[in-house]
Amino acid sequence: MGKRRVGIVGYGHLGQYLTQSVLDHPDLDLAFVWNRTTTLLEGHIEDRYICRDLEECGRFSPDIIVEVAHPVISEKYGCMLLGVADYLVGSPTALARQETEDALRAAATTHGLYVPSGALWGAQDILKMADRATLKGLKVTMIKHPSCFKLEGELKAKNESVKESKVTLYEGPVRGLCPLAPNNVNTMAAAAMAAHNLGFDVVQGCLISDPMLRDWHVVEVDVTGPVVAGRTFNVTTTRNNPADPGAVTGSATYASFLSSLVRSGGRGPGVHLC
Repeated sequence: MGKRRVGIVGYGHLGQYLTQSVLDHPDLDLAFVWNRTTTLLEGHIEDRYICRDLEECGRFSPDIIVEVAHPVISEKYGCMLLGVADYLVGSPTALARQETEDALRAAATTHGLYVPSGALWGAQDILKMADRATLKGLKVTMIKHPSCFKLEGELKAKNESVKESKVTLYEGPVRGLCPLAPNNVNTMAAAAMAAHNLGFDVVQGCLISDPMLRDWHVVEVDVTGPVVAGRTFNVTTTRNNPADPGAVTGSATYASFLSSLVRSGGRGPGVHLC
């Protein structure tokens, strides 16, 4: 088999990292790069790789298309992209909108829809429990410095008021949080997709802004399983990801996303965690 051709949608920090990683990878070949502002691509990558109209990306013959731009891409173009190639949705917060999830699931009939696990430690174990319907509860808590959040609406105002003590910005169903923090809670969205027997309305998310947490992004995952003889199965993990103040994405997440890309593709139609 030849190299898999990768199309990249978005040229922010993660898009730039993936572009260079694909160019350097022995088993991957860069098909195209698209960005909302094309001028940001010019002078940084060869012109033959620049896709100026996303609706014409099929002419670059990609095997898999990776979105690392914004949730709106999946809402507007996801079904079209799935008609061209396998599709790795790097902003799975888009799937919190039920119409978008339903549309992409329905469109994944020839190619696969791939959801990266990202910072979700134990994602495959959660998926296995969901497959067996033994997963009874799931809560994901994310703790970051206030400067690391890109929030909307009431959460933005609440975060801006954080001074010296940590503040819980949100605690409740993940579906309600995703539109307010579309760039920050992709890990929670991936958890809701992995925990498919619970979904976005049952999986709980907790977002905490901590001004004393300057060097890390912390993700806590609390899994609840079945009760046996009065004893409840439970697993709790804590992931400390090095991150500078102001960084939306922790340093270890870049390599994790690349690993998801390498593991994605070729599984046929349907939804796949990678």
